[in-house]
Amino acid sequence: MKTDACCAGQSRRNFLASAGTAALAAGAAPVVLNPAMAAEAPKPATSAALRPFDLADVDLGESPFLHAQRMTEAYLLKLQPDRMLHNFRVNAGLKPKAPVYGGWESEPTWEDINCHGHTLGHYLTACALAWRSTRDRRFKQRVDYIAAELAECQKASGTGLVCAFPKGPALVAAHLRGEKITGVPWYTLHKVYAGLRDGALLADSELSREVLVRLADWAVVATGPLSDAQFETMLDTEHGGMNEVMADLYFMTGNPDYLALAKRFSHKAILTPLAKERDHLDGLHANTQIPKIVGFERVYEATGDAAYGSAAAFFWKTVALTRSFATGGHGDNEHFFPMAEFDKHVLSAKGSETCCQHNMLRLTRALFLQNPQAHYADYYERTLYNGILASQDPDSGMATYFQGARPGYMKLYHTPEDSFWCCTGTGMENHVKYRDSIYFHDDRAIVVNLFIPSTVRWAAKDAVLTQATSFPEAPSTSLRWTLKRPTEMVLKLRHPGWSRTASVLVNGTEVTQSVDAGSYIEIARLWQNGDTVELRLAMEPAAEYAPAAPGIVAFTYGPLVLAGALGREGLSPGADIVVNERKYGSYNDAPFAAPTLAGDGETLARSIRPTGKPLEFTIASAEQQPVRLIPYYRIAHERYATYWPLKPATA
Repeated sequence: MKTDACCAGQSRRNFLASAGTAALAAGAAPVVLNPAMAAEAPKPATSAALRPFDLADVDLGESPFLHAQRMTEAYLLKLQPDRMLHNFRVNAGLKPKAPVYGGWESEPTWEDINCHGHTLGHYLTACALAWRSTRDRRFKQRVDYIAAELAECQKASGTGLVCAFPKGPALVAAHLRGEKITGVPWYTLHKVYAGLRDGALLADSELSREVLVRLADWAVVATGPLSDAQFETMLDTEHGGMNEVMADLYFMTGNPDYLALAKRFSHKAILTPLAKERDHLDGLHANTQIPKIVGFERVYEATGDAAYGSAAAFFWKTVALTRSFATGGHGDNEHFFPMAEFDKHVLSAKGSETCCQHNMLRLTRALFLQNPQAHYADYYERTLYNGILASQDPDSGMATYFQGARPGYMKLYHTPEDSFWCCTGTGMENHVKYRDSIYFHDDRAIVVNLFIPSTVRWAAKDAVLTQATSFPEAPSTSLRWTLKRPTEMVLKLRHPGWSRTASVLVNGTEVTQSVDAGSYIEIARLWQNGDTVELRLAMEPAAEYAPAAPGIVAFTYGPLVLAGALGREGLSPGADIVVNERKYGSYNDAPFAAPTLAGDGETLARSIRPTGKPLEFTIASAEQQPVRLIPYYRIAHERYATYWPLKPATA
């Protein structure tokens, strides 16, 4: 076993037991993982029902999703790693190579909670995803460059800890001592951990792995002296998905210390009631919780402990099915609220934080792999269109923070260099991983979950499946097999919950019909090269509202939320680009008279009429003026309404 000089002659476990928190915070040397520990990665304690395809095995065809990916790729390549590394080098006692970026990378956020350095972790993940998807070497080069810079920081500081927030290691040490601090160090560090993990796993960066292991071993030592009660108190401060990344490290290395730490980082104040199926979420900061729940699911996969799995499944059911808006988002001003007060919160300008939708989709995907039920995929699809795709400015590639439902609101996008919100970071990731949830498989079947132009290569079957579709402009999709030989396989096609009926044609002949919305249609046969499959669905306008607020309605068309496109009245050019992140939402607080609707939701939905243009409709307002309705994901640079307070119908 190799170690640095300060711990030569000690066994790794003795060193972990003897090194104190204060010593590490002051700069004790890192511990290098014994490579033999990674010789055989542990197997999950639970067996996933499905497996994802490697991102490299899926290609996107032309669609809004590919456009969004290209916009993000261009943005990633414009950003300068040395500017994101500025404060990491400062904290390590090294001279910065470039000036720091603005916004959350150099200024306090609200209530002086500093998140300096979080962007670098998201950026690492995004570049790793982009490399895996495109094989553009520029992305891998950036991953390796950042890992090398962080390794230099570790060497200079003499510790595995790398961080960019003010006071650096001293802030962490104070937090570990139980002192009241201003900051969220574990939240920010989690982004770095996750970025290095993705650099190692997706971009094949050995240096990312080495830096990650040193950082992980620092955490094992730094938290070792804490009692369980002290650890739990520390977790009252937002800490991201530290439990998830430690469980991932356990799978990567086989080191049981990481699994033990994953369980310690699982916040029992949240875990215990959820495992007992008690909804105690009212008033809690939403995105503080969701990464913890993703971690619960990952710990369940590692240990088989049913409490973790039950907590994750119940949380998803509670949030996705009872607490979410029509768009798949949730919350008001980042917090869960009592659903009995839906009418007081739904029309807020600060509902649907994009980070929450990002993390809910990560949770949804993890649960789906374990239990492939169509309701998971239905939620995923709805949130993907109305939360994630809708969050990007199609012209600039910048992203939203909140996607409010206040009539007359307008999406606000971050600036390229002076915002760096949390949702800027997840936004970097969102649009370079669309291909990760279109297709899944087991040993005998391939599952088609999303209707996106794409091609998947199934190496084990020497099979290629190509999907051609104009969905959602047309409610159908076509698939074509390319095979080296006739092959027995099962094709599972999602029959979405929003489509009353579905039919499947093979080589032009109808082979089955389904009226079981929210299920999978299975077609098992000996497939031949060139066989084609067509799935035909039904889309129609529908009304959606919360039981506690039947007087406030949203309209959907299939999985799409239809938004009223309300123009730019009273807005100056560029009003949707936010220079100072503390002022997001303030630009359009001036009175704006949004059109209103009269009647009940179902009757109004039936009155929606197509204009003849793809996915464009009209509905009559209470003022007897036509309101243009288009998919919410197409709304940009103008006021909109996704929810409508209803007036009584006039005789």
